[in-house]
Amino acid sequence: MKFLDRLEEWLITFLMGGATLIIFAAVIHRYLTGLDIPGLQDWLLSFSMAWAQELTIIMFVWMAKFGAAYGVRTGIHVGVDVMINRLPDNKRKWFISFGLLAGALFTGTIAWLGYHFVMENGLRYASLSYFGIDTGEHFEGPITPDLEWPTWIVYSAIPLGSGLMCFRFLQVLVSFNRTGELPHVDHGHVEGLDEDTATDPIVGPGNKKEDTPWFQNTEGLYPKEVNKNQDSDKKEGGAK
Repeated sequence: MKFLDRLEEWLITFLMGGATLIIFAAVIHRYLTGLDIPGLQDWLLSFSMAWAQELTIIMFVWMAKFGAAYGVRTGIHVGVDVMINRLPDNKRKWFISFGLLAGALFTGTIAWLGYHFVMENGLRYASLSYFGIDTGEHFEGPITPDLEWPTWIVYSAIPLGSGLMCFRFLQVLVSFNRTGELPHVDHGHVEGLDEDTATDPIVGPGNKKEDTPWFQNTEGLYPKEVNKNQDSDKKEGGAK
C-alpha cells in the first residue's frame, strides 16, 4: 500500500512541477521571440510552443483527479460536519460510514461510466490494433488539436482517478470502522514550528495570563472548548 501512496504523490508532484516548467518555458519563449536579437530570434521562431497550453491543461486535469484521491486519503477535503460532531459517538459513526459509502458509490459510478466512455472513444480500437485483431466497427477516435494525441489518453484520467478515489473512500471506511478515527489535517499547523511556542502564556480576559488558549484547535478548523481548571476560576473570580 505504501508503494501506491508514493506513486500517487510522485505522480501529482511530477504533473504539477512539469506543468509549471512548461508554462514558464512557453512564456519565456514568447517574450524572447518579440526581441529583435539577430540569430536568437530566428532560432526561437524555428520551433513552436503552441502545444504548451494544451499539454498543461491535460496535466492539470490529471493532477486534479489524482489529487482528489490524495485528498480523501489524507483528509484535506473540506467537509461541513458541525451537526455530525454534535451527535453521540454511536450515531456519528453511522453517519460518517454512510457518507464514506456514498462517496465510494459516486466515484465508483463515475469510474465505471468513464471506463466505457474511454473505450468507445478510441481505446478499444487502439487495443485491438495493437494486438493485430480486427477492429470491426470500432473507430479510431478523435485527436487533440495541437498535440494530435488520441483523446482517450486525456479522458483516461476519469476512470483512473475516480477509481483510485473510490478505493481511497473504501480504505478510509475500513480504517474508520477499525480505529474510529478519520484522516485529518491541522490547517493551523506550521511545519518546523517549535512546539514550545504553542504553550507560551497568552493574555486572556481581564489581562490575565493563561497557560492554555480558550479555544484549542483539535480537529482541523473546528475549535473545541478547552476545559479550564475550575479551582483557578473560583480563586480569580472567573472571567471579567
